[in-house]
Amino acid sequence: MNYHIVVDSCCDLLPEMKEEMGIYSVPLTMTLGDKSFTDNENLNLSGFLEEMHACKEKIGSAAPSPSLYKDAFQSTGAQYAVTLSSRLSSSHAFALLGKEMAEEEETQNTYVFDSKSASAGETLVTIKLFNMISEGIHKPKIITRIESFIKEMKTYFVLDNIENLVKNGRLHKIAGKIVSTLNIKPLMGSDGDGNISFFSYSRGEKQTINRLTDTIEKSGKKTDGQTLVISHCKNPSLADKLKTTLLGRYHFKDIIIVPTGGISSLYANVSGIVMAF
Repeated sequence: MNYHIVVDSCCDLLPEMKEEMGIYSVPLTMTLGDKSFTDNENLNLSGFLEEMHACKEKIGSAAPSPSLYKDAFQSTGAQYAVTLSSRLSSSHAFALLGKEMAEEEETQNTYVFDSKSASAGETLVTIKLFNMISEGIHKPKIITRIESFIKEMKTYFVLDNIENLVKNGRLHKIAGKIVSTLNIKPLMGSDGDGNISFFSYSRGEKQTINRLTDTIEKSGKKTDGQTLVISHCKNPSLADKLKTTLLGRYHFKDIIIVPTGGISSLYANVSGIVMAF
């Protein structure tokens, strides 16, 4: 298999998409108390989620080590890498260190993109990158265009449970308490620099779909001919309904639905929905 792109495992992709696109995934690690789980193709996601919900101890995650990235770059020869937001994880910083380590030992020239997003956002950047590679666009132009795309990309998500985000410092505890007290589903997303911001809230499935749909228009970003990615954690029904609603209101060229992997599921939790365009 010819590898084109290295990603971390927060990039939600179906196995067949990885195969077709030549994607090599470097796994993050999840921890439930003193038990560790590697976020790769061998992870039993349903079993992991069951253990996560039963866990009363600390729940967390760890970025891939620089040496794992170094090995990935050297073994694949990939020219590009995409990581989850540097504001949310050390994955980007460790990928840059792995790149330096690889370059010290051999001729290696991997460009590492900070997606300034996660889950569906990282997936969308990777798809965009692969399409440009397939078109035969030269590397300097690809880098410029992808960096520009990342700056303009919008990522939004609605979660039924934000407990893990709060516990791991991804969301302020006060905001988490308000959400729990009011029994609402917060609509959150990237602030444009990779941090999580609160945008709105919803109650119930219908309102969730309407809020997400309206947020696209409010964002002001062009949608005609564009691609949108929806990641879901064990919630294909809501993902399909959201896709149908979006197709009826906007003119996206393509809307791709993917299930969340381990690390995305850890924070999105069961029923969580993430979309990026």
